[in-house]
Amino acid sequence: MNAISRFAPPAARILLGLVFFVFGLNGFLQFLPTPPAPERAMTFLGALAATGYMFPLIKSVEVVGGALLLSNRFVPLALAIVAPNVVNIVLFHAVLAPAGLPVALFVLALEIFTAWSYRAAFAPMLRARTAPNASSVAPTAVAHAVS
Repeated sequence: MNAISRFAPPAARILLGLVFFVFGLNGFLQFLPTPPAPERAMTFLGALAATGYMFPLIKSVEVVGGALLLSNRFVPLALAIVAPNVVNIVLFHAVLAPAGLPVALFVLALEIFTAWSYRAAFAPMLRARTAPNASSVAPTAVAHAVS
């Protein structure tokens, strides 16, 4: 195994975790300045803020996902929960605030590379057809089904 294939997955995981953890916390603590955004972007962000729950939800998912990535715990779960945020970040910058698109694409690349590194964990989720595990079915349900 060469050095790149050995160190790249943990480096991408840590970098992605830092992005989500820091910017998620920033949503609550406001320790980083917010650059000015185009009018359409501000309208969208204003609508999210007006709901009263959307920003706290988004930022909570970012903090939890980032913490899981940084701690190297439940990494596939963390990747799955931050994936919708990554898609929204890319689309937000592609459509409403193109100045941030290069950074958004970098975050997308980190997400894709890290998910690819953990692809074996996603294989069961990507099966077209599957059945429930027999051990997860309650014994009384099985007894009733047999009789």
